[in-house]
Formats: sequence, structure tokens, C-alpha cells
Amino acid sequence: MKLKKVMSGILCLVMAITLLAGCGKKANTNETGNQTEKTENKSEGDVDLSEHVTLVMYLYGSAGVANDDILAEINRKLTEDINTSIEVKYIDWGDIGTKYPLIWASNEAFDMAYASINTAVPFYTLAKQGSLYDITDIVDKYTPTLKDTVPESSWAATSSEGKIYGVPTLGSGYTSTGFVYNKENCKKWGISEVTDLESMIAYCDASVAHGIYPFNGNADIFRDFYKMLIETTGNWVPAPGISTEEMHLVTRDYKNYKDIIHPAFTDEFAQFVTMMDEWEAKGYWPKDILSSSTGDKEMYKNGQSSSYITHMGDWTGNYTNIHGKLQDQDIDAWYFAEDHNKIMKSSPAQDITVVNANSKYPERCVMAIEKFLTDKSYYNLWQSGIEGRQYEIVDGYLEKPASFDESVDAGGFSAWAFSNAEFKIPLRTEHPSRYEKMEEWSKTYLSDPYTGFSFDPSKVSTELSAISNVNSTLGIQLMLGKTDNVEAAIEEYRNQLKRAGIDAVIEEVNNQLASFTQVVK
Repeated sequence: MKLKKVMSGILCLVMAITLLAGCGKKANTNETGNQTEKTENKSEGDVDLSEHVTLVMYLYGSAGVANDDILAEINRKLTEDINTSIEVKYIDWGDIGTKYPLIWASNEAFDMAYASINTAVPFYTLAKQGSLYDITDIVDKYTPTLKDTVPESSWAATSSEGKIYGVPTLGSGYTSTGFVYNKENCKKWGISEVTDLESMIAYCDASVAHGIYPFNGNADIFRDFYKMLIETTGNWVPAPGISTEEMHLVTRDYKNYKDIIHPAFTDEFAQFVTMMDEWEAKGYWPKDILSSSTGDKEMYKNGQSSSYITHMGDWTGNYTNIHGKLQDQDIDAWYFAEDHNKIMKSSPAQDITVVNANSKYPERCVMAIEKFLTDKSYYNLWQSGIEGRQYEIVDGYLEKPASFDESVDAGGFSAWAFSNAEFKIPLRTEHPSRYEKMEEWSKTYLSDPYTGFSFDPSKVSTELSAISNVNSTLGIQLMLGKTDNVEAAIEEYRNQLKRAGIDAVIEEVNNQLASFTQVVK
């Protein structure tokens, strides 16, 4: 149940920071980069490429049946180019919260890994703890194409104290939560399409009247409603300090990123959770939602709801999987932040490839990353597989070949950090509005005001644990209308946050922000 996941995530982070405290940048003593063969003298810049090496890289996920074949093709090309191979080690989805911190804390031998501001040990924490290799000089000297291709603002976002510690993705994404609904229902029910809160409520009311829940799933949807609160309220945007997996802090105005509050102490929050209480009473979701285990999109797919809330990339990217087998699907979304002109571009530090401080071959690592990010042939292999086996291009769309056999051809990597928007080929399984919205938002987006800032929670770890307890109980109950007296529950929630130490956390965030200089404005 999500209540337990929130707590375990906070505890993993605290544990990781404690373990990492003694992990500085050590001598190059790891045994990765196994020397497998020697070839003729070969160099690029001043790097001696005469000796073939294998670099160990960690990615999320698990190996598909054809992953070894795809990787063999990547390695064939990489050996020709820089006399290097890649060995991928996987962190299975269910193990991320525990294994990811441990690969850094245990001094395990590897060369590269996926990193993010949202990983169990955040990117900036790894950089400050000395777990990452400073690649500034390598980028300058050996990978000029990479240096010129990555925007300066993205390099700034993957830097700490003026040094580059990671290579950011060249893909672009947007934080854009929306109410996803079926316009065919609007026609059948005789109502307008959803363009604002009033028409959303009209849709939900009509759905209940026709015997189907507007929302269905498990307790996770509290997070969707919390995003809705933030994105529909003035100039609020998420602020650091509390995990965004729970009911986190915001800045009251993205133009003043140091004005940090917890929404619980505002009239807007009280009005919103009162509305949630009303929606629960109307039957917008099942009574047993707190104990349910099935997710909201799975419920929609099974015909158990008429809508759901998620971000644009999720529903458009998974359109066929969610909606493909259902009848009369004309899907659209009302994006909450659009009404306040605050669609935010994802931080360049969202998806990064980092080099372990103990790698024996940091130059080879960065040279390999350059190939993966700037050469379309590598991009296609990492993102789509082998042409003719995992994919083919038909009329400009990426499709599975007629010969594709799931039992022998399925494969792929969670290579998000190797994404490049320039090389992206649309999938027929995606909703076409995905690219329409990305083009539209590329002209109007906001940059995350906290890009480049890393909050160190060590001084308030006790308070954060207590706050997480409050959020995972009374907080979630308020967001899902599961209190007997909403006014009394709001007051109690505020009191519990105070006792848990919310003021100390906000003060610590402000103390750390005092020395922060924005890298994007």
C-alpha cells in the first residue's frame, strides 16, 4: 500500500545519506574495465585506445530476452569506434529503493550509472559526497561534439560547485498533469468537453449518474489530486525539502523561489480538501479506495472508471496499451497548469548518466556517452532495438515488424538518459497530441526555478520522518475525503505538521537556499 511506500522511500534516503557520508572520491582501485584484448594502436585526442576495455553500467529494469543481442550490436559498433564494450547490470524495479543506494555506499566496482534528481540517492547528493567523477576536463578535451550539443543551461544543471558531474539527456519533457477523459462520453451524456474545473465536475457528475466511477484505483491517486491542487493554484510550483512522492512544499510564486510554504496552512488547501470531501460523498471513487491494490489506469482499461489523472507523457505514450482495446475512445485531457501559464519543463537533471568516481576509464565512459547521445545509429539501438527485428519504420512511424515474436525478440533498455529529441521517431501506439503539445509548450514553458539546487536533509531527518508519517495517514485521508469532519481534520493536520517539525524543515530549506544561485531563470 502506498502509505508504506512513502515511508520506505524516506527511510531509504536517510539510510543512503548516512552510508555515503564516508564515501569520498578514492583512488582508482576498482576492477571494472576488464581488459579483454589488445588491438592496433588507436587514439582519440590523447586517449590511448589501443587496449580494448569493458565498462560496467547500471540501468533500471530487467533484461529482455533479446537484450544481449541488441547490446552485442551496440558493442560491435562501439568497439569499431572507440575500442570499448558495455556490460549492463540491471536494478530491477522492485529493488530500486534499496539497491540503488547500496551500489554507491558499498564501493561496488562499476563505471557508469543512471542518475537523477529523483533517484533514491539524488544526483546532487552523489556529487557532493564525492561518489561521482568530475568530468569537466574530459568533456572539454575529448568530447567536443558532446560539449557543443548539450546546452549550457543543461551542463549547469548537472554541475556542482562549478564542476560537471553528469551528462544530461537531450530529450525534453514537461511536468503537465491533466484530467484524461473520453469525449465520446460527453456526446453520449449531452455535456460539454472538459476545459476547466466546472466542466470537469459536470463530467464527473454525469459519470456517476450513468453508473461508472469517474476515478477508480488505489490510494496513489491522492498524489494526482495534490498535483491538481498545486497546478491549479496561482503561481505555486513544487519546492525542495519534502519528497514530491508525498504532500510536499511549494513556493507561493515561482518568481520568488525563496517564498516557501506548506499548502496545508493556506485557504486554498482548505477549500480544495473540502471539495475532495464533497467529491467522495458524491461517489466519485469507491469507498474502499484506501485498501485497493489496483491502479487507476488499469481500472480504466478494465472499464471500471471513465477518467483518470496523469501527466501528458504517460497517457499519450501509453495510449494504445490503456485505450487500444476499448470501444468508442476519443481521448483528450484538460491540463491544470495551462490555465496559469506554468507548464514547467523537466529539469535537465531529470535523466543523467554519471561516471563512478572510482572508474579506471572515465575518458572512455564520456566518449561512449557522446556516441550514445549524438549518433543516431546508437540512439536507435538503445531506444528501439535492431531494425528489422524489434522495429521498422513505416510511413515515418515506428512499428513492430510482422515477424516480431515476443518470446524471442522482446527487448529494450531504460536508457532515458540517452534520449535525444532530435532523433525521436513517433510510434503509432502513441496519441498524436503528444507531439502537438510538446511543440506548443516548447514556446511557453517555465524553467524549474530550483534546477541545480540539492537539499541536504541530514539536519532535519527526524522531522522529515515524522512529517512523512503525518502525510501518509491524515494527509492522504484529507486528499481522498476520508475524514468524518473535514474542518476539524484540516486543523488537526496542521497541528500534527507543526508538532512533526514542518517549521524546522522550511527554515532549513531557506538556510540552504540563501547560498543558491539560480542556473536557469
